[in-house]
Amino acid sequence: MNVTANPGAKPGPPVASRVALVAGGSGLVGRQLLPLLLDAPEYARVHAISRRPLPLEHARFANRVLRFDAPLETQLKGLVVQDAFCCLGTTLRTAGSQAAFRAVDHDLVLAFARAAKTAGAERLVVVSSIGADPASNNFYLRVKGETERDLEALRLRALDILQPSLLLGMRSAADRRGLEQAAQIAGWLLGPLLMGNWQRYRPIQAAMVAAAMRGAARSGRLGVTRHNYAGLRRLAGECSRRR
Repeated sequence: MNVTANPGAKPGPPVASRVALVAGGSGLVGRQLLPLLLDAPEYARVHAISRRPLPLEHARFANRVLRFDAPLETQLKGLVVQDAFCCLGTTLRTAGSQAAFRAVDHDLVLAFARAAKTAGAERLVVVSSIGADPASNNFYLRVKGETERDLEALRLRALDILQPSLLLGMRSAADRRGLEQAAQIAGWLLGPLLMGNWQRYRPIQAAMVAAAMRGAARSGRLGVTRHNYAGLRRLAGECSRRR
């Protein structure tokens, strides 16, 4: 039997065959990311790890409540994923000390990345910060830079590092940050004035960063890629066009 292809036929939607793993699903970006992934036709399953149950129900969603002070690779043994998304992060004020901050923004991020790689992840998309630099005099930016450096050393097939400036959006009541809310208001007013090389410091909606994370996963780009304000907007736009 001969089958003749129709050159004018449009390709169908992606087959749901991929599995995603998410850390930080209760945070400002993570809460926006999970519904996007569950709405994505390419994912048959979305796993989210958390310390406490997440208030989300979906036929393709699995919430794994883990102990973050125990090896993640052991707790995720047997899981196979293709894409991993990391939205983990805290602040010095919330953490209470530099050591506690580093334990989350460096150690836990690296532990998640290693566990994802062990589970077969081909790509890691991680939220970092504009200005991240392991040689920075600023503790926050130095830790972010060290985290980026150590993630690169894992030699994942694809690593997308998102570097937003101030995130805009409403946090949960338990995670409200007074100074950050004041900064968001200032960001709304002053952001449009940041042009040229200063554009990378523009505040950005958390929802747009989440869309950019999905866009990065769909890009097919290999190696290490960093995305700041302009790149995040571009990825978010590609995500919207390709839904």
